[in-house]
Amino acid sequence: MDWIYLSPHLDDAALSCGGLIWEQSQSGISASIWTVCAGGVPNGTLSTFATELQLRWQASRAAEDGVGRSAGSEMVELRQAEDIASCNLLSADYRHFEIPDCIYRFMEFKPGQRTYLYDSRAALFGSLHPSEASLVDKLTTLLSDSIPAETRLACPLGLGNHVDHQLTRLAAERMGRELWYYADFPYTRADAHLLEQLAESGWQLTTHPISPGGMTAWQKSIAAHRSQISSFWPDLEAMKWEVRDYCETKGGVRLWKPG
Repeated sequence: MDWIYLSPHLDDAALSCGGLIWEQSQSGISASIWTVCAGGVPNGTLSTFATELQLRWQASRAAEDGVGRSAGSEMVELRQAEDIASCNLLSADYRHFEIPDCIYRFMEFKPGQRTYLYDSRAALFGSLHPSEASLVDKLTTLLSDSIPAETRLACPLGLGNHVDHQLTRLAAERMGRELWYYADFPYTRADAHLLEQLAESGWQLTTHPISPGGMTAWQKSIAAHRSQISSFWPDLEAMKWEVRDYCETKGGVRLWKPG
């Protein structure tokens, strides 16, 4: 049976499930990564927060780009290219939706007068902005119209509380179909207790062992997202160590389903 993994950003499914996706692909299962917030950068000046993030991503790639709209557009294209390379390493299909990352979303009351909805780290890990109720509805309709009924669907639990992870889970749940949930790695560092609560509340847990080949593919698929490594690790070796340790500690990649 085919699988689709809903990824809030252009790295989340690889981070959380890369080893499992590779194992499924090698066994003849069609596995796809659909990235929700993969859209372009709006015209005009970005928020200071978005600009700072992009500079860090560029530094992680050892890039020499400038700042502003041009650099932002190039960064999204670069991240899309990283994701395609990552999916190729996992032998997975991909789809990029046109919804922008939350750091690029805004309200505009007058032409040229915009308020960015998520312009700080606190906002990034807070609540979805009330104005985005229609975006949840839009995404729900898009997913409902696109995903075949017989396809198994996996979405993030939303560990870490990132607003785009919340958006993805809300829309998936509103479809009213069977869902499997994956733990948002590496946000699992701080929210492991929430996974224990799932087991206590009767959720079903399945653990999928990862072979040495799957581990190598998993690590390489994360490394392909070069611009994002510095968001979580000081270097690639630290990433590889933590992914291996996480997998060995948990016995593989785990998926949950409500009981």
